[in-house]
Amino acid sequence: MTPSALSDKLMNFHLHRYKFVAVAGVIPGDGPIDAIQDIVRDSNSRALSRGALLNSPDPGLEINMTEDINKGSQSGERSFKSHQLNGLPDQVSSPVRREVASRSALGMNTPNNYDEIDVESGKSEEGREKTVRSSKRVLRIHNQALLAGLAYCFSSCSMILVNKYVLSSYNFNAGISLMLYQNFVSVIIVVTLSFLGIITTEPLTWRLMKVWLPVNVIFVGMLITSMFSLKYINVAMVTVLKNVTNVMTAVGEMYLFNKHHDNRVWAALFLMIISAISGGITDLSFHAIGYTWQFINCFLTASYSLTLRRVMDTAKQVTKSGDLNEFSMVLLNNTLSLPLGTLLVLVFNEVDYLSRTPLLRLPTFWLVITLSGFLGLAISFTSMWFLHQTGATTYSLVGSLNKIPLSVAGILLFHVPTSLENSASIFFGLLAGVFFARAKMRDRTRS
Repeated sequence: MTPSALSDKLMNFHLHRYKFVAVAGVIPGDGPIDAIQDIVRDSNSRALSRGALLNSPDPGLEINMTEDINKGSQSGERSFKSHQLNGLPDQVSSPVRREVASRSALGMNTPNNYDEIDVESGKSEEGREKTVRSSKRVLRIHNQALLAGLAYCFSSCSMILVNKYVLSSYNFNAGISLMLYQNFVSVIIVVTLSFLGIITTEPLTWRLMKVWLPVNVIFVGMLITSMFSLKYINVAMVTVLKNVTNVMTAVGEMYLFNKHHDNRVWAALFLMIISAISGGITDLSFHAIGYTWQFINCFLTASYSLTLRRVMDTAKQVTKSGDLNEFSMVLLNNTLSLPLGTLLVLVFNEVDYLSRTPLLRLPTFWLVITLSGFLGLAISFTSMWFLHQTGATTYSLVGSLNKIPLSVAGILLFHVPTSLENSASIFFGLLAGVFFARAKMRDRTRS
């Protein structure tokens, strides 16, 4: 092969290699044909150095190599863009240079366009995924809040209805024994869940029980009087008369804690008193003993709420963790109520009744009272769950609205004789409870 033919062959080989390099994104220089040869030689030497560095075990060399390549490509890109602005394709007179320049422009523009499309599509995909995830999260939160609210309403309504069924339909005359068995079931469940690690409870030390004993005495009295009143009064009137507890609590807060309420709260409390009086007057199944037990229950419930606020801070100081969650309070209250409840069973001579009643030989009766024990504990669990999913505002409002279906169910299930006046008084009292809950929300927000 002649030297000229060999030179032409090498020239074509370098041009083809340069076309490949240009399409791959390596930017050419700005000189004539000999400048292209210099670039090809530079690319050859750069490729050799790149291969040597890739085989090198030194990571620092690999990093320097990458930086050098990036710097070279960035400087070449700036050079090409400046020539493109100066009209390089129009100034190229040689067909070879024109082809190389057009190929290089194609090589630069196409990948960048693809990158922009990929980036934009990636952002849109990511945005759509975020939107879908956020909508699913909101839907999941709403579903959990709805489920928690339904569970709370079901457990609180069912507890009162089941107790009413045991005391009235079964005509069970041992309310203290019923309370004692329900608390025993709650203790067994809480201890089992704590042993399995599902919930956490504080250890019951002597110091903690000594601090908590005054609260527990009121707690036991509150449960027992609730049983006695529910035996004689229908469920609807019990829910209305329980509003008197709010009046006593508000007065106690004013005198004990120097807490003042706005006019809307006092207006709601006044409506509660009016509804309780009118409901009692129009109650066709009025029972003086039942009403007496219910007013004692209201007083003990208000006392429990006010005393609990004072004892809570002292009780937290004697615990090992410095805190006292609701599970610990459930365990503490129910455990301490067992010896006190046993003593009251002996004092009120319920042992003699329990030994004579045939109800204790009925499996269905044991099933119902065991269910009542589960429901009593379920109120604590579902109230915590619902309060965690929503908040104090929604929790208190739903608690007030929950009395409306409870009253209707109590009237229908137990065939309570009622009149239009009594039904209006009950409905008026329930609305007063809702109005009180909203007034307390605004009062709490302002304070």
